[in-house]
Amino acid sequence: MTVTSSSEPIAPSTGTAAALAGLHRALDAPFSATEAGGWRWTVRRAMGPVRDALEREYHGSADGWQSARHGRSLREQAALVRRLAAYGPVVLEHPDVDEVRQGLKRLLADIEHHVQRQHDLAYDEVEQEIGGSE
Repeated sequence: MTVTSSSEPIAPSTGTAAALAGLHRALDAPFSATEAGGWRWTVRRAMGPVRDALEREYHGSADGWQSARHGRSLREQAALVRRLAAYGPVVLEHPDVDEVRQGLKRLLADIEHHVQRQHDLAYDEVEQEIGGSE
């Protein structure tokens, strides 16, 4: 039995980073007015892996001293998924492509900040489990 690299599991942070990078590339791709339809579809397809990455996030334990942070993270994740979903039809139909591009770049920055907060939360959990740096 042969196992290809595409069938191997990807670490969530790697998958998220790749999805975010793919959407960045799609948004930054140059296009002319006659190519706007192709750009729109490329961006729309790049949004799918970002949504999937957000939906499969690991949230760890919600008990103990970090439960409030976990709750905030879950609410933030849900809001980001809703915002991304709302852009689905907008990307394909909105007449001002530059406005769509700027809005999605802002959303992408917000998602990147959320991912960083997730990493910080996971680090704090591990630090607390092993007794910190003292």
